[in-house]
Amino acid sequence: MKLTATAIKNAKPKDKAYKLPDGNGLFLEVPKSGNKRWRYRYFFNSKEQMLSLGLFPDISLKEVRELHHEARNMVANGINPSDARKAKKETKSDANCFEAIAHEWWERNKHTWTERHGLQIYRKLEINIFPWLGSTPITEITPPLLLKQLRRIEDRGAIETAHRVKSNVGQIIRYAIATGRADRDITQDLKDALMPVKKVHFATIIDPKKIGDLLNAIDGYEGHYIVKHALKLAPLTFVRPGELRHAEWDEFNFETNEWRIPPEKMKAGALHVIPLSKQALQVLEDIRPLTGRGKYVFPCLRSSQRPMSNNAINAALRRMGYSKEEITGHGFRSMASTLLNEQGYNRDHIERQLAHTERNNVRAAYNHAEYLPERTTMMQDWADYLDNMKG
Repeated sequence: MKLTATAIKNAKPKDKAYKLPDGNGLFLEVPKSGNKRWRYRYFFNSKEQMLSLGLFPDISLKEVRELHHEARNMVANGINPSDARKAKKETKSDANCFEAIAHEWWERNKHTWTERHGLQIYRKLEINIFPWLGSTPITEITPPLLLKQLRRIEDRGAIETAHRVKSNVGQIIRYAIATGRADRDITQDLKDALMPVKKVHFATIIDPKKIGDLLNAIDGYEGHYIVKHALKLAPLTFVRPGELRHAEWDEFNFETNEWRIPPEKMKAGALHVIPLSKQALQVLEDIRPLTGRGKYVFPCLRSSQRPMSNNAINAALRRMGYSKEEITGHGFRSMASTLLNEQGYNRDHIERQLAHTERNNVRAAYNHAEYLPERTTMMQDWADYLDNMKG
């Protein structure tokens, strides 16, 4: 049985040390002293090994499961986590090794990403590159050597991850070139060496009659009031599902009729402005008496201190009879993108409203208001179009 936060909190010291297992070798050790320790028991080369993963509550249950997952991946890939930890400590003293430069690059750039995205970048490097190339001087990393590690990622079916890691390695090497510790970007030699990424298209509905049916079904949804209004706002703003459920009342300006999502919540790390149509404003006014005194527009059904569940929108769509092959919460973005392009709206206006990642980070920081008058008109036209689809 998996551990729970309550069970961990209630675990008291006894006359003898004891263990609380969480599965797959991970357990919480409760010694007589009461200092609860996370440990991972595993076998490497047929020998039992023990890895310390920190103290509780310094390391939470969620955090230790992530560390445990990474350690298990290392074992599965023929790496001893204990040896990798020792090597990591040794490499920190060498300013020209790949891991040291990568860490330096990450520290200097992390403010340009959301916290979550920044951690994802570093974890991918920790799992996929550092164990094999971390202690290697950056000038000794050759295209075949890097390709060998990228192929490891490909071999487990993570094609998109392989491309992302290659891109990050290239950024690190270019940083090393700029700081006088490398001569050329070897990732350029691997341009066509990886398998191409298959684009995933989110399920959506673009037939006007079926859009009308969906919108009418949303209006008639008999589930929770909060989820219903999130569903109603989704097609009117076509933001990402995570941006919708994390919407806070302080982000809305009802004098300028704008929703301003701060940079730390955006994928591109830049402020994003959503002009609010009359219909979107009405949705917000309808739910304001219920949630307006709290932080979140769409709070969790169990606790107003947390945003709505990341599965709430999709679960509601399934309850309404729509399968994941027909429509998802992300599909409202594809719906708007496809139909607005078909209707002849300027592609730049559409892309800016979709907040697609800006390749130039400097430009991204200042373009939140780009085409704002045109986008305001487009968003009202889009809301009117959706109303007409209801019949």
